[in-house]
Amino acid sequence: MEQKFTYKLSQMVEDLHYTVLYESSDYHTKELDTPQVHRPGLQLDGFFTYFDPKRIQILGGMELEFLAPYSSEVRLLKYNDLLSKGVPAVIVTKGRDPGPELLESARINDVTILSTESETSATMTDVLRILGLGMAQRVTMHGVLVEVYGVGVLILGDSGIGKSETAIELIKRGHRLVADDAVEIKATDYQHLVGSAPDLIRYYVEVRGIGIIDVRRTFGVGSVKPFQDIALVVRLEQWREGEVYDRLGLNDKYEEILGVKLVSYTVPVRPGRSLSVIIEVAAMEFRQKIMGFNAAKEFTEQISNHMLKGK
Repeated sequence: MEQKFTYKLSQMVEDLHYTVLYESSDYHTKELDTPQVHRPGLQLDGFFTYFDPKRIQILGGMELEFLAPYSSEVRLLKYNDLLSKGVPAVIVTKGRDPGPELLESARINDVTILSTESETSATMTDVLRILGLGMAQRVTMHGVLVEVYGVGVLILGDSGIGKSETAIELIKRGHRLVADDAVEIKATDYQHLVGSAPDLIRYYVEVRGIGIIDVRRTFGVGSVKPFQDIALVVRLEQWREGEVYDRLGLNDKYEEILGVKLVSYTVPVRPGRSLSVIIEVAAMEFRQKIMGFNAAKEFTEQISNHMLKGK
C-alpha cells in the first residue's frame, strides 16, 4: 500500500515566506494532507456541494470584490460559512487588506490567515508546487547525485566503487554536487524525480584516505546545488573478464525508481578509465537523444548503407 505523506502548514509558510495575519492554535502542528488548493467562488454564496474542506483556500481580488458590496455583518456570516467547514488556512494574495471580518471569523473558527504579495495565479502555482514536493512519495538511496551539463545524474554502485571520488572529479571539472552517500528522492509526479541531500550531510563528501570534505567551502558555492531533477542513472560496477558490455547503445536500458523510468547506463570500472569523463559523455549523449539525435542509430545506418553499396 502506498504510504501517505503530510506537510506542516508552518513549514509551508516558512518555505514560501508568507506573512501570518492570524495564527490558529494548531498552527505549529497542523498537517496538510492534500496537495490541492481552492479559490472559493460559489462557496461565498453558500454552495458547498462537492466542497473539499481539506484544501487551502485562496482569496484574490475577484473574491474580495465579490464580497465588498455586502454589509460587514453579511461578510462575517459568509466568512463563517467558509471557515467553519474546517479549512486548514486561507491565503490572501497581492498584499490586499482582508478586512476585519475575515480576521474576526478566523478568531471565531480558529483558522490561520496568511498574506502574500504575489499575484493570485502565481500564488496557486507556488503552493501547488511546494505541496507537491512536501507530500511526494520518497525513498533514500545510497549513491551520489550531481548536475552535469544541466542533467541530473544519479551515480549508483557498491560501496567503495568510486562514486564519491568521481563526484569530486566532476566538481573540479565545473559540475555541481547535490548529494553524496545518501540521496533523498521524491516523485513529484509520475514522470519526474527530484533529489536532494539530508540536511545533516548536505554538501559533505567522504573521500577514503582523506576524510570528510565540505564541498561548498572547498570549491565555492557555485559547486553545489540544493536539489536537482533526476534524468539519468549511471551504475558503476567492477569490470568482469568475459562479461559482455554494450558497445553500441542501440537499445536504451531503464531503471525504475518510485514508478518513474529513467535511462540507465552500466559503466564497468577498471584502472585507467576516467569515470568523470565517461559520465560527462553520458550526459551529453542523453541530451542529444532528447533533441532527436542518436549516434548509435546513425552509425549503424551508415554501416548498413555502406554494405548495401558494396554488394
